[in-house]
Amino acid sequence: MSVKVTVWNEFRHEKDPNHPCGRVYPKGIHGCIADFLNQNDGIEARTATLDEPEHGLTDEVLEDTDVLTWWGHMAHHEVSDAVVDKIQQRVLNGMGLILLHSAHFSKIFRRMMGTSCGLRWRELADEHERVWCVDPSHPVAEGLGECFVVPHTEMYGEHFDIPDPDATVFISWYKGGEVFRSGCCWHRGKGKIFYFSPGHETFPIYKQEEVQKVITNAVLWAAPAKNGVFPMTGSVHAKVPPEPYEK
Repeated sequence: MSVKVTVWNEFRHEKDPNHPCGRVYPKGIHGCIADFLNQNDGIEARTATLDEPEHGLTDEVLEDTDVLTWWGHMAHHEVSDAVVDKIQQRVLNGMGLILLHSAHFSKIFRRMMGTSCGLRWRELADEHERVWCVDPSHPVAEGLGECFVVPHTEMYGEHFDIPDPDATVFISWYKGGEVFRSGCCWHRGKGKIFYFSPGHETFPIYKQEEVQKVITNAVLWAAPAKNGVFPMTGSVHAKVPPEPYEK
């Protein structure tokens, strides 16, 4: 039985002809994420966007969603509180929630965390990010090595104002010496939540194999059980890269 995923995106940058996001993601960030999720036999992904009625998240859609992924940046304030209420209740009832990049400031993430979710950031054209796996036994880390590099990114740094995660799977390092808890898990009610920071809209980060693997793993980990069976269970062992990492 497939995991039903709704990939939500505010879908504003991509429609601005002067913004590079539309060139990087001609089908929208949501289209890119849905496409790679749908390459998995066990996942059935559809999309929803901010400007659709009820932001594309009607009662029927949410009831038919096992995992909701969320990308937002410039229009957090436009998300209806009534829709946030519905998402919160669905998570407490067992729906998985995956927050991506600047969704740390989304209404739903701040609601579920109970904190400001503020952080530090810096955007430079030549910045790269080394994502270290610090919990290789966690299912979200399955199939990944001890680290991977995002060649061009936006720096997110501590302090990240979140409650202590139930698990910290990834910590990122940047050229300026900053570190960031870039992959974190929580449980709320019957639901699972995962936050993953790589994903700045001007770079093709969601086209990177390792990033796609993290998000796919997170979807399978966060999905509720069906007929008593979870899509992903048990421990895994991360692989060591064949070559030394770049210093």
